[in-house]
Amino acid sequence: MTTRKTPRSPLAGTPSLLRAINDRAALELLLANGPLSRTQIGSLTGLSKPTASQLLARLEAVGLVVPVGTTAGGPGPNAQLYQVNPAAGYVAGVAVTSTTVRVAVADVTGTTLAEHRVPTKGWPAAETVHRVAEAVAETVRRAQLAPDCLREVVVGIGGAPDPATGKLRYASHLPGWHSPRLVEELELALGAPVSIENDVNLAAVAEQAGGAAAGCEDFVLLWAEEGIGAAIVIAGRLHRGFTGGAGEVGYMPLPDAPVSLGSRRKVSGGFQDLVGEPAVLALARRHGLPGADGAQAVAGALETDGGGPFLTELAERLALGLAVIASVVDPELVVLSGRTPTAGGERLRELVQEALGRMSIPRPEVRLSAVPGSPVLTGALQRALASTRDVLFSTH
Repeated sequence: MTTRKTPRSPLAGTPSLLRAINDRAALELLLANGPLSRTQIGSLTGLSKPTASQLLARLEAVGLVVPVGTTAGGPGPNAQLYQVNPAAGYVAGVAVTSTTVRVAVADVTGTTLAEHRVPTKGWPAAETVHRVAEAVAETVRRAQLAPDCLREVVVGIGGAPDPATGKLRYASHLPGWHSPRLVEELELALGAPVSIENDVNLAAVAEQAGGAAAGCEDFVLLWAEEGIGAAIVIAGRLHRGFTGGAGEVGYMPLPDAPVSLGSRRKVSGGFQDLVGEPAVLALARRHGLPGADGAQAVAGALETDGGGPFLTELAERLALGLAVIASVVDPELVVLSGRTPTAGGERLRELVQEALGRMSIPRPEVRLSAVPGSPVLTGALQRALASTRDVLFSTH
């Protein structure tokens, strides 16, 4: 004998869940559109005026919104305006290189309150965590905030945490950052949750949030400075790979740049040997161009009548690596970032676009980075803000 199961009706949202959804929608609108009145929030969300009033009262009571003046100039009485409370939470971003640590602190609205830069020359490896904590504490002090105010710290670094061991991979150039308990040690020193992310991935986060890749869900960011790296975004999400090493294209084998594995498993060759900073400087010297670093050599070539052949060869080298990446990923867009391509400006971008069109069947559009300042630091703040808002704005 079989028994017939009665179909279950779908569960309706509970009143508290629906309130939480409305709260989150209102907070996102306030972040995107600035101060809004009760009527404006009701109009944008479809909520009635009484419901919008209750929502604002609820959010004000828990410190997520604050009144900030009134409307003026309308036919009726002035209406109270509200905005997200900047003091609801604070975050920090940290960008680490082999020579500096840069820190920025922002409030939950995304306003940067203070930045601080510390040279790392002479840092003992054993004191790295302590020195980073000092740099963050100094930035918080400059922002005139309480020492324990941070809700999230995101560190951008030239490597990738191994998801299995927690150790930092691809970062032999950064002594002091290889403890398997690195995250726990940083959290203890900073007094806040910490996450570590590949620096080029964070540059891609910044471009997607408000830079050259805004509104694009499938793109590749190529970073070229002293070293070479890439970030891959598929369907709007970063692709990290099984070990966190997706985008580590510096040692990608290419024609005229094979990879060799020497003694002690030291790797050389690949894309790095074509467009890494030492290769760019060597290419510039071959064309009779000066420059203390890759960016200076490229910028100087733009101002020199004889710089054209150098820029053309550099563009073809960049396009060669991009053609390999594009043939696998087929992105809608390629973003050129880092000091070297940024110094080349629109002229180098056009040369890369033209060369890529000759080498690759997929022909994605090539754009220059549109994030001012440090894309890595900006991306670290964006990632920290997203995490903090998820917690703060979840009122259910």
